[in-house]
Amino acid sequence: MSEINQNYVNGDWVQSATDEVIEVENPANPDEVVAKYQRSSTEDATAAVEAAAAVADDWAATPGPERGRILREAGTLLAERKEELTDLLVAEEGKAYAEANGEVQRAIDIFHYFSGKAADLGGTVKGPSATDQNLYTVQEPVGVASLITPWNYPIAIPAWKLAPALAAGNAVVLKPASAAPGVAIELARALDEAGLPDGALNVVTGSGSTVGSEFIGHDAVDAVSFTGSSEVGRMVYDQATDSGKRVQTELGGKNPTVVSNSANVAEAADIVANGGFGTTGQSCTACSRAIVHKDVYDEFVAELVDRAESIDIGPGSEHEMGPQVSADELESTLEYIEIAEEEGATLAAGGGVPEGSEVESGYFVEPTVFTDIDSDMRIAQEEVFGPVIAVIEVSDFDESVAVANDVPYGLSASIVTNDHTEANRFIDEVEAGVVKVNDKTTGLELHVPFGGFKRSSSETWREQGDSGLDFYTIEKTVYDSY
Repeated sequence: MSEINQNYVNGDWVQSATDEVIEVENPANPDEVVAKYQRSSTEDATAAVEAAAAVADDWAATPGPERGRILREAGTLLAERKEELTDLLVAEEGKAYAEANGEVQRAIDIFHYFSGKAADLGGTVKGPSATDQNLYTVQEPVGVASLITPWNYPIAIPAWKLAPALAAGNAVVLKPASAAPGVAIELARALDEAGLPDGALNVVTGSGSTVGSEFIGHDAVDAVSFTGSSEVGRMVYDQATDSGKRVQTELGGKNPTVVSNSANVAEAADIVANGGFGTTGQSCTACSRAIVHKDVYDEFVAELVDRAESIDIGPGSEHEMGPQVSADELESTLEYIEIAEEEGATLAAGGGVPEGSEVESGYFVEPTVFTDIDSDMRIAQEEVFGPVIAVIEVSDFDESVAVANDVPYGLSASIVTNDHTEANRFIDEVEAGVVKVNDKTTGLELHVPFGGFKRSSSETWREQGDSGLDFYTIEKTVYDSY
C-alpha cells in the first residue's frame, strides 16, 4: 500500500510538514505493510490545537441535541463499516477477529450512548436563601481537550474519550498510537461525514515526544486525557499539571483473580484463562495473577495448563489468539518469562514461541503459566502485557487479599467464590477501581465509571458513563435575582 494517510486538521486531510512516514506492519506477518501514516512535526500539532481553539466557542454554543445528532450519525456510519473496520483492526493490531469485531461494536455503542447524553447535559436547581432569586448550576465544556490513546484498543479507547468530549461541547485534538492508528482515523472520517464542524476534531499521527508533547503543553489546551503505561503517564501528568491543565491518566495493572476453596475449579480456570489470555494478554485489565487457595491449587493449575495448551494460535483473522503487536512487545514478554525462570518460578505451560508455518514470521508467543511464585518476584509485581499468568498459592482468604493488594497497581480485580461473605469482604478490602465477583478481570460496561487506584491511575477523574462527561465539563453557579 503506497498511499500515505494524511492528518485531519480543520476539516481537511492535510500533508504533514515533514516527509517522514510511519509504516504499520501486520504483526502476524511483519513483511506486509498494512498502511502508511505521517510522522508529523511539532508544527503540525500546533496547527491542530490552533484549529480546535478557533472553533471551540462555536462548538460549545451548538445545542446539545445537535451535537448528539452528529454523534449518532457517526455511530451509524461506523456500524455500516463494521466489517471493514474489523479487518483493519486485525491487520494493524493483530487482535483475533472476534475480539476486534467486539471492539468495533463497542465504539459504535459508545457513540450512540453519548449521542443521547449530549441532550441531557444541564445543571441543577437549588433553593435560594434570598427571596426573588433563582439559584442554579450549568455545565459548560472545559474548552480544548487533548486525547492521547494507546494501540491495544485502538478504536474503543479513542471512542470512549472522544464521544463524551464532543458531546459536552469541547473541541478535540487526538493523537492515536503509531502502532495502529487506522481505526482512529476512521472515527474522524465518520464524524466528518456526519457533519462535525471543521476544527471540532483534529487527528495528527506521530510520536508522543513530538506530537503528544505539544498536545499536552500548548497554552490553548485545557484538558489532557491519556491512556498508556504508568511510566509515560507520570510524565504526562507532571507536564499537564505543571501548566495548570485538567488531566486524567489511565495506566497499567497487575490484576489478580482470587480463587477460593469454595469455587468451582473448572469455572475458575475458564475465568482466569479468558481474562489472562484474551487479547493476547495485551489489556490493562488482563489477569496476570491467579491467587489460589491451597486446597484447590493443584487442581486449578492442571485445569489452567490444559486451557493454555488448547488455545489456537495464529493470525487473528482465522485463529483464537493472535500475535503481540510488535517485535518490542514480544521481546519484552519473552524477557519476563526468562526473568521468572531465573528467579525460581516453575514453567508449567508455554514459555516460548510457537512452531508452524502460520506463526513462524509473526510476533507470536505461547500462552504461559508459572507456578511456585512468591509475591515479591518481578513476574508477580510488574506488568508484563502478554499472555502470562503467575499462579500464587495461599493458605486462606486473608492471605489472598493481602497478596492481591501487594502490588503498586490497583486497576481491576476479581474473585471466584461460592461464599457470600468472602465475596463481600473482597469487594470491601481489595484495592482496585474495578471489582468483579465470579467474573474475569477484563470487560467493561460503557455506562459506569472506569479507573484505577495507586499507579493504575492519576486518581483524578474516571472515564465512561456520567463520570466521563464530568471530566469534560465544568460547573458554573448562577445567582439570578429579579
